[in-house]
Amino acid sequence: MKAIVIVATLLSLLISFAHADVATPEPAEQHEKNIEMCTQNLLAIGKAIEAHQKEHGDFPAWLSDLYPKHLADANVLLCPSDKEGGKPIYTPSTDPEMPVSYSYELNPQYRGWKTEQRKVYGDAMPIVRCRHHANEDFVALNLSFSSRVYRSVNTWEFQPEDIYESVEETIVTLAAGIQQHPDNAYLTYVYPALVRLYMEVEREEDAENLINRYKETLKPDSIREHFVLGDMLQIMNRDEEVLQLFTKLEKLAPKNRSVFRKLGEIHEKLGNAELANEYRIKADPARALIGKPVPDFSATDLDGNSISLAQYRGKVVLLDFWAVWCGPCIAEMPNVKAVYDTYKNEGFDIIGISLDTDENRLRDYLTENEIPWRQVFSGKGWESPVARQYDIRGIPAPWLIDRDGKLISHRARGEALENMVLEALKE
Repeated sequence: MKAIVIVATLLSLLISFAHADVATPEPAEQHEKNIEMCTQNLLAIGKAIEAHQKEHGDFPAWLSDLYPKHLADANVLLCPSDKEGGKPIYTPSTDPEMPVSYSYELNPQYRGWKTEQRKVYGDAMPIVRCRHHANEDFVALNLSFSSRVYRSVNTWEFQPEDIYESVEETIVTLAAGIQQHPDNAYLTYVYPALVRLYMEVEREEDAENLINRYKETLKPDSIREHFVLGDMLQIMNRDEEVLQLFTKLEKLAPKNRSVFRKLGEIHEKLGNAELANEYRIKADPARALIGKPVPDFSATDLDGNSISLAQYRGKVVLLDFWAVWCGPCIAEMPNVKAVYDTYKNEGFDIIGISLDTDENRLRDYLTENEIPWRQVFSGKGWESPVARQYDIRGIPAPWLIDRDGKLISHRARGEALENMVLEALKE
């Protein structure tokens, strides 16, 4: 298959998807049956993509472009484990024409990024992915550019051996990619992964040589490259060197919370508990509010009515910073709804703080998914006044607040949400 090289999209999109929630586990027998059916779907999609490429000299823009000429049965685009009937887990992967369960890696938003990655990782990397079978063994079922189906972690770049047939093949491919494309911006995860694999096969000298070569080309003002070096040094258990690296980096980027977070981790590992806590609070200032009163806000909800935290005093409140475009937010929403439905009559309520910019899209989502609690919407996205007041840097950011207005947690998600709500209501 040929790829068209176009401008690369933002690598940072990868991080926003790395920790997204995935499918609810199925009974074992049905789980394996659905995986087999999904595998056949992926292979059929692969053949259809090849036929489309042969006719047009290019990949389709969306998987729906394959239907009906190259893919006669539209049901092939639906995973048997997809309970939403073609509603993808990640909103950016939504096909504009028809229900599709699968994430297409060459859709217009990701095509430049994935084309550049392919230069390094080759045809073993995924072109179509399914995340509807997740269990403790794997998260994604993938179809590669070379039409092989395999299982992997969610973010395969963190564990690239999943996409190749052996560790040896992984090492050879990644080493060649680094040598052939040394300036490729998409090598961020290749270096640490290769160092880790070298250590696993007891090739410590090769790992040391790779780190030394990387140091020679490291740009003094590149925060990203310093983090890559830090990851490699941590794999080698060179903790003191990691500390020196990030202490130096703190001077270069004195307000960078990722640097603070890394310093907190390394100080904790070295047994410096007090310093570790100081840096954790610098990285995540909301930690300092836990157990303390949450400052009030004043805004207008979607219906034009005034709303504030003070109006909810005496209730346990989830102040939920989210957006329709946020994949992890949408994946978490069924859990939030279930907790709301269970405890809404016992003193629990929710205030949504939407970081969307499209009001119609927000309203449509709320209506379609029967979201009943009040929403604050400014249309300013990350510049939302309430989000700025609480210094929100990433979503979902679910702040759980007790009856007295004190912060219980600023990460109230998953199973922990119900447990925390139940405990707060008892108190």
